[in-house]
Amino acid sequence: MNATTLLAIAEPNRLQIVELLREEPRSVNDIAHRLHFSQPQASKHLKVLSAAGLVRSRAKAQKRIYGLEPQPFADLQAWLSNFDHAHWQQRFDKLEQQLKKGEV
Repeated sequence: MNATTLLAIAEPNRLQIVELLREEPRSVNDIAHRLHFSQPQASKHLKVLSAAGLVRSRAKAQKRIYGLEPQPFADLQAWLSNFDHAHWQQRFDKLEQQLKKGEV
């Protein structure tokens, strides 16, 4: 998992863009319109997301269409699942100890 991923989506406006792009790829103007951003503001955030490898763009006529790049999100989910597993493993270990002591 790359810390750049977390830094990029930690900013609320960029997280909103990611949430919007989960629905479907969009142009910068569509993103700006839907999120009530200026076009330069949306472009600035897309540049950061792109540099972090979270979005990719493709040309369509004279527009750039932005979509999510799935691999960084899969990496993030895999990283987060380690914490979930560790949490539940600790809980099960404590339960097992209590059962052995006859406390439950």
